[in-house]
Amino acid sequence: MKYLFYEDFAKENVFGKGRFNEAFAQYFIGKSFLNPLTDSKETAVFLANVTFEPGCRNNWHIHHAKSGGGQLLICTAGEGWYQEENKQPVSLVAGTVITIPAEVKHWHGAKKDSWFSHIAVEVPGENTSNEWCEPVSDEEYNKLEER
Repeated sequence: MKYLFYEDFAKENVFGKGRFNEAFAQYFIGKSFLNPLTDSKETAVFLANVTFEPGCRNNWHIHHAKSGGGQLLICTAGEGWYQEENKQPVSLVAGTVITIPAEVKHWHGAKKDSWFSHIAVEVPGENTSNEWCEPVSDEEYNKLEER
């Protein structure tokens, strides 16, 4: 379900908006918010609820790993997009689960007319790192919204 107004969205965003994602703001178009659900010092699996304002999306990026690694997205509220390089975009709604293997270039974010949240799960692996690439252009993004 789409939520243009935050007040309506907040009632469905059960894992909470969290704080402005200042540390990674340079890799997003629009504002995102981060609410850590686990402490990386206490567990090998880091979970965070990421909330995107309408139109917000992250840059293309790659989760590198020698073995294992990657990311899982568990969509919890609102509507968004996920796209792998050279593949068709996937419309995201609450309940959608996306498995992203290591070494796959991709991006994800909110639809233009909806707030969106997903739980991001960093999959443990050997020698993991994240490479941030170019932004998703307005031209690329606006083509998705025409679907």
